[in-house]
Amino acid sequence: MMSVIKSHLSKQQEMKLCFLLGQAKLSLLFKASVHGFNGNIFHQKCDRQGPTVTVGYNNSGYIFGAYTSKDYALTGQNIADDQAFLFSFNAHDMDKAPLRVVSTEAQRAFYDGNTGPNYISLVFLYNNTATVYSNPNTYLFDPVEMHGNDLQLSECEVYRVEGFGSLMEKPWRNIEWSLETRKSLIDVISHWTPSVSSVQKARVLLVGAVGAGKSSFCNSLNSVFKGHVSFRANTGTAGTSLTTQFRMYSIKVKGKFLPLMLCDSMGLEEGHNAGLDIEDFTNILKGHIQDKYQFNPSVPLQSESPYFCKTPTIKEQIHTVVYVMDACKVTLLSEKMINKLAAFRRKANNMGIPQMVLLTKVDEACRSLGEDLKHVYQSHYIYKMMQEVSVRLGVSLSAVVPVKNYSKELELDLDIDVMLLSAVLQIIRTSEAYFEDVSCEEE
Repeated sequence: MMSVIKSHLSKQQEMKLCFLLGQAKLSLLFKASVHGFNGNIFHQKCDRQGPTVTVGYNNSGYIFGAYTSKDYALTGQNIADDQAFLFSFNAHDMDKAPLRVVSTEAQRAFYDGNTGPNYISLVFLYNNTATVYSNPNTYLFDPVEMHGNDLQLSECEVYRVEGFGSLMEKPWRNIEWSLETRKSLIDVISHWTPSVSSVQKARVLLVGAVGAGKSSFCNSLNSVFKGHVSFRANTGTAGTSLTTQFRMYSIKVKGKFLPLMLCDSMGLEEGHNAGLDIEDFTNILKGHIQDKYQFNPSVPLQSESPYFCKTPTIKEQIHTVVYVMDACKVTLLSEKMINKLAAFRRKANNMGIPQMVLLTKVDEACRSLGEDLKHVYQSHYIYKMMQEVSVRLGVSLSAVVPVKNYSKELELDLDIDVMLLSAVLQIIRTSEAYFEDVSCEEE
């Protein structure tokens, strides 16, 4: 009976796997040590079961496999699945973020033939044996990182994935998704003024890893107030930061500027002498760095540079730091990146600058939101990611706000606008906390 066959996953390993899958329940369908290391039996047990995850184990401690949202059905064809991915983590190093690899050809996510689970780059139960065929192809990975080059399977299991991307009964934050809300938010943001009379605009510094969506957020906000999708800041998917200059963006609405200036910085990178440097970060916070300064990761800005402002006033200083994080990559953040962010957080804390987090690409991280953004505060998975960000960065959950930037859209969308404007309202409220502290100090 199925009920007596036990999962090989420990509770901690199952939690790690479910973290990759969102708020999911795993139901064991196939266990090779019981049913046989055989492709035909795998198909008998697993065909037409909906989303599944294959989990392989080897004696080197690697737990690795593949997820697909599509059915196995012995069609003998390549199957398209843009939700599919390979994964790996090590039972001996459970603190390390799991590896997650998507296909370079989503139209060939896996081959649905009469073999074991066949993901082209990884084939389980290869030739009906307790082995894996491994050759990075449509999925690009380092074999050492994926399975330690140990292709002998000690076990192979397949689970049905139930409730992937499922929704809570009620939203845990309330937003009214309407034209009235959009109009009201625009009105509040446009008419807000900082409580320190010498400051006309709150300066907000955007900080985040390469590709997290900092420049896209600037573009998206500009689009909302322009009334059509527009692109001012460079965006893309290059491996290194596309923002190489320090840029300040003011946004105009009906002939006047918003009381907000977005400052876009170079992307954070793991490597030494790569990405935004903590000295440059500190100089930005203090107001020393001026618009269009060209970053040089190996040499921070020098005081004799024409871009160095020697005696910045309060209006040139940063009033809020916003960390921009990709919801799809929260669980994949390396310890190096976490440590870098922690150093930045300490620096901003010491200077009394409030901070918050924008969680971008929520529609890509949770497929329910790809269908309807209004479910953002009902998504178990997004809630989990927001909690993870809160813990790993040491910010309160109330300081984490989900957004979707304009990326592929050609026309404005009401739900995207409401999300973006709600995020800006939180940025303004966070900045106001800074000005209130300054006012108290002046009294």
